[in-house]
Amino acid sequence: MDFIKKILKNNYNNSTDAQINQNGFSISKELLEESLDLNFDKLKKAFGNSSDLITQTIHLNDVDSIQIGVIYMNGLVNPFAIQSLLTENLKVDSCEFPLDALRSSVSTLGQVREIPDFETLYQSILSGLTVILLDGCVQGLAANTQGGEHRSVEEPTTQSVVRGPREGFTELISTNAALIRRKIKDSNLWMESMTIGRVSKTDVAIMYMNGIVNDKLVAEARIRLGRIDIDAIFESANIEELIQDETYTPFPTLYNTERPDVIAAGLMEGRIAILVDGTPFVLMAPALFTQFYQSAEDYYQRADFATLLRLLRYVCFFISLLAPSLYIAITTFHQELLPSSLLISLAAQREGIPFPAFIEAVVMEITFEILREAGVRLPKTVGQAVSIVGALVIGQAAVEAGLVSPAMVIIVAITAISNFVIPSFNMGITIRILRFLLMLIAASFGLYGVTVGLIAIVLHLCSLRSFGIPYMSPMAPFIVADQKDTIFRLPQWALHERPRLISQKNNIRENNASSNKPEPRP
Repeated sequence: MDFIKKILKNNYNNSTDAQINQNGFSISKELLEESLDLNFDKLKKAFGNSSDLITQTIHLNDVDSIQIGVIYMNGLVNPFAIQSLLTENLKVDSCEFPLDALRSSVSTLGQVREIPDFETLYQSILSGLTVILLDGCVQGLAANTQGGEHRSVEEPTTQSVVRGPREGFTELISTNAALIRRKIKDSNLWMESMTIGRVSKTDVAIMYMNGIVNDKLVAEARIRLGRIDIDAIFESANIEELIQDETYTPFPTLYNTERPDVIAAGLMEGRIAILVDGTPFVLMAPALFTQFYQSAEDYYQRADFATLLRLLRYVCFFISLLAPSLYIAITTFHQELLPSSLLISLAAQREGIPFPAFIEAVVMEITFEILREAGVRLPKTVGQAVSIVGALVIGQAAVEAGLVSPAMVIIVAITAISNFVIPSFNMGITIRILRFLLMLIAASFGLYGVTVGLIAIVLHLCSLRSFGIPYMSPMAPFIVADQKDTIFRLPQWALHERPRLISQKNNIRENNASSNKPEPRP
């Protein structure tokens, strides 16, 4: 094998650069030509003479008529940087080493990389860099002129808070990384970058706190991201589906957010963040079940207020999940559980209703899902009005037409409203899916079926893992020390330890915690 590699290394011409991979086969890369015109012709042919590919030729008559080629992709570069490059930075004072002189002149724009072949040339142009070629030289330079149109930092739309920061992630991975570093000004905040996607070549980065994060967690993230072999990545959801632990589950096993403060808090607990260029949603792992019922605002309010809100979210979780199925099971199989007055009232309401309770609930739930989806897709100016008016009109008309009972409309309405209380949109979708399954089981087996369904859901939750961490921790397994910030949120002076299973080193986040406890004064 070494003999074959030696032959392959010694047999290449001026137009190709032969590289040897681990299997002993050669991988050829087409090198740049000496002729500037020939490089331009190959470049335009590779891009199909695209109109947004800009190529310019500049003659430096004061230095033996040196020709310089400037190549960039319109819309991906900063026009001010291009103007500065063309008017001020393209200077060659010596004809003996023109490439070195050119490198020193454009270094004021930032990092400068060498372009040895066409593959690097294509990738640099499509990354927003400006490539500079010299006539008669087989190497080029790439100047940092990245820019173009992009959305500015705005308030998050999916995770709004009453009190707290108002800045959210954008579609630029560099801006997102900077927003996180503004929260954590520490050199131990490390970032590893990579490119995923054979065609899209999407920039992906891992951020973590060195000294706090579990090294095995970072290694596992590298392995899972390195295994991805796909042609394109356009959103962090594509990454999420490819690296999550359990595929066949309705529960999300990775957390996503567009709030830098949430990511910064997760990093300080020992989690890792996965940033994807082109999306404002950043992934965070590992993700626990209780994490989806916590809001950033919990840590910006008093501990008693935050605890009350968390308890309310868990109550709404059970209402959204069980209200229709319990109504179906009780009115169909277990009428003896209702007080006599309520039973008579429900019976009077259902008099003349042609459908059983299960069909009523399914029709109303599907109708509300249609209205919800229509409200999302319609323009913002009319979407909210259409969804509200549609729900009122359809509900009232259905009751007056004798298709559904008023009690069923109330059950469906309180179920839908409770679903909106869940801070995580992904978990809300999971509850909506399980709600229909429990309704079907309740219509078939009554409360016994609902009980068995809940047991199956709990068993499934206990079997899930997120990057090796039990999904239901710190409740299963039960960790007493981590109950300070699970269902209840104790005051800040009591949260002096990081989660045990996530961060297995440097668990203490607050020294002399007892001294920070406020003392009562007479």
